[in-house]
Amino acid sequence: MPATPSGLPLSPNAPDTDTLQAKLLAATRQLLQEREAFYQVFEQTPALVTILRGPDHRFAYFNPAQERMFPGRQLLGQPLATVLPDAATQGFVALLDRVYATGEPHVGVEVPAYLNQPNGQPPRLHYFTFAYQRFEEDGRPAGISVFGTDVTEQVRARQERDVLQAQVLAAAQRRAQEHETSYQLFEQSPALIALLREPGHRIEYYNAAYRQLFPGRELRGRPLAEAVPEVVAQGLLALLDAVYQTGDTHFGSEVPLVVAAADGGPAHALYLNFTCQAYREAGRIVGVSLFAYDVTEQVLARHEHEALQQRQQALFEQAPVAIGVFAGPAYVVEICNPGLQAIWGRTAAQALHRPLLEVLPEVRDQGFKQLLDEVRATGRPYVAQERRAELLHQGQLITVYLNFVYQPLRDENGLVTAVAAVATDVTEQVTARQQVQALNDELTITNRQLTRTNTDLDTFVYTASHDLKTPVSNIEGLLLALLEELPPEVRQAGVVQLLLDRMQGAVERFQLTIAQLTDVARLQKAQAQPAEVVDLAVLVEDLRLDLAPLLATSGARLTLDVAACPQVSFAPQHLRSIVYNLLSNAVKYRHPDRPPHVQLRCRSTEALVVLEVEDNGLGLSPDQQGELFGLFRRLHDHVEGSGLGLYMVKRLVENAGGTIRVQSEAGLGSTFTVTLPRTASNCPVG
Repeated sequence: MPATPSGLPLSPNAPDTDTLQAKLLAATRQLLQEREAFYQVFEQTPALVTILRGPDHRFAYFNPAQERMFPGRQLLGQPLATVLPDAATQGFVALLDRVYATGEPHVGVEVPAYLNQPNGQPPRLHYFTFAYQRFEEDGRPAGISVFGTDVTEQVRARQERDVLQAQVLAAAQRRAQEHETSYQLFEQSPALIALLREPGHRIEYYNAAYRQLFPGRELRGRPLAEAVPEVVAQGLLALLDAVYQTGDTHFGSEVPLVVAAADGGPAHALYLNFTCQAYREAGRIVGVSLFAYDVTEQVLARHEHEALQQRQQALFEQAPVAIGVFAGPAYVVEICNPGLQAIWGRTAAQALHRPLLEVLPEVRDQGFKQLLDEVRATGRPYVAQERRAELLHQGQLITVYLNFVYQPLRDENGLVTAVAAVATDVTEQVTARQQVQALNDELTITNRQLTRTNTDLDTFVYTASHDLKTPVSNIEGLLLALLEELPPEVRQAGVVQLLLDRMQGAVERFQLTIAQLTDVARLQKAQAQPAEVVDLAVLVEDLRLDLAPLLATSGARLTLDVAACPQVSFAPQHLRSIVYNLLSNAVKYRHPDRPPHVQLRCRSTEALVVLEVEDNGLGLSPDQQGELFGLFRRLHDHVEGSGLGLYMVKRLVENAGGTIRVQSEAGLGSTFTVTLPRTASNCPVG
């Protein structure tokens, strides 16, 4: 039995030394092949790959792409700040120090950098997308891996096209170690990294970031189209085929990728910046390396920003007010929405990017520039109400009135650089108010004239009614004396008695007319009575007592429903006159074929008090209803009256801001409805 070097025999089941050595050799070769593959990827990729060691960031490795960026410089083994002092002045060394000290990776996207040129040429501006990643050895910081891409051409092309595109994040791996740490660099990189082999794009390797993109899927060793079928329908597989077949590198910027959910839920969309690079072994293309960054948040944020800008633009265009922004001391028109264009009578093409006084030369002496100067100098807004302006519209000056605010706009340093204006055209309102004021002035003059006329009429009515009483009384006395002096046989002779009766009738009619004039004069004097809170139930009960003889002789039944509004605000004597006239008329003009029934109801709303008097009396024809409220109008001669009662009721109601109307049918009865403004807070709403 063979023995070990210690002299002990070997176990019969133990593998022999040759077998162990063969397996170890095979494993070593496989490891070397894998490391060589990673090394070839670094050597062939157009990305800039650098490994810096130590706290002073000495160059330990850099690929050909990185070396071409700094021709003629000895980099290997040198501190970065020594051989590239421009990197220190532009802040890159400080970033490396922070990454080395904290272990937090740093990703820069399209970062500008000035690179010194040989032969004394001026520095040249480049743009880089890069990643700094600290790597460790034996659990301690050892250095920083740098993965970067020179995106100068893409950035400059986008700037020249002036097309808003999202940042191009070149796929870069930030942590790298020479040979031994290559695998760990890929695993720890925030970039999505995958190595695809052969024409079928079999997934040979993917890092943790890539694995998180497709959780729960078996990826390694499977063709990409089988493991991730989404790429077929979205055209990415054809793109990989082209890279594999031609060897041309492809850069993708913000490419959408719809990924199916692992749990069967709804798919979600991602946006990726990526680089697809063919890699070679022995000069032959054997696969495609994929470096990608998930830029979904940036893309969605930009989309939201663009949508916000569109909404703001729509707000400016559709705002019901005029909006403008005037920049600089010349107040160059930067914004003028359609509302402002309408006020100015200018189009956007006529106004934008021109000084305000060139756009509106007619306002030069109207004080608007002085207001703008004050706002710009003081930084305080200015508010104008109904400011008059003379503006040129289609060759003619027109007068407009504007409400507007001048608001100073400041830059990041707090300096006023522009003035915003928000205005509304109130010309129609001002003109209408001026017209109303003119009409009011005319109305005031007319009212004064009417007041004087009414006063004169009232004075005449009062004087006539007062001064005519004595002469009429004298005539009546003389007529009575004549009757006493005439012998009976004379009074019975011929037409004497007829003439005496006619004279007596004329005197009575004259006295009635004087009494009516007296009532009208009394009505004029009574209109100035102040309003008071009146208990309607108490007032009606008093009126019931006053009407008791009339109710008794007519056999009328009076029904009251005033609980819904026990108190109203009105002049007491006026309200008493209104209710008394309506109730007494309802009884007086009763129908001879049925007992009279009179109902008084009251209800109230938030603004009105409503009184209703309903009867079953004679009623009125439509023609009679049209004459009902006229002065001295009497529609039934069998009832005594002056024809003044309903005229007085209508006048009292309307002078108080109320209304009165009647609904009636001849032979059936009438309903009078009185509405009065509700002014007392203690009248409940019913």
